[in-house]
Amino acid sequence: MDGFDYTFAGLPLHVLLVHAVIVATPLVALALVLVAAWPGARRVLWLPVLIGAVLLLPLGLLTIEAGKWLEQRVPPAPLIQKHTAQGEDIVPWLIALLVVAALVAAWAVVELVSARRGADSGRLELGRGIRVSVGIVLTVAAVGVAAGTTWTLVQIGEAGSRAVWEGSFSDEPLDG
Repeated sequence: MDGFDYTFAGLPLHVLLVHAVIVATPLVALALVLVAAWPGARRVLWLPVLIGAVLLLPLGLLTIEAGKWLEQRVPPAPLIQKHTAQGEDIVPWLIALLVVAALVAAWAVVELVSARRGADSGRLELGRGIRVSVGIVLTVAAVGVAAGTTWTLVQIGEAGSRAVWEGSFSDEPLDG
């Protein structure tokens, strides 16, 4: 998107988008753990969690591009360089979050179809052992991805907030 103006209402778009990423990413990650671990939640929430994971990836990529645009418009500084160097670290985690969300969604559909077939024929298609085993594997994957995504996001955000705020405010109130 070279030549694109990454501003909104006179503000750099990165500053606005980053807040959406910071809020939405841990929420989707937590919801993913919930639907992976709890079959009742999975039956109801698999689609919203999948949609959230699908939307996070382009949102993250757009935020990174807006950050690169902004980096070219501020004075060079080591803290900004550290933040921008870390920014793309979130991409593999967002992809992993999407993959696990897709696997959980696929499992939810399998469970729903099996439950319907079982109700129609009077028998349950999936055995308890299979349901529990797959649930455990998906939960472990969801917890791992949620932890990695959130930790990476915290590291990137901490570097960004240091780049913006370190040394730019007073410990004492300023006289007006």
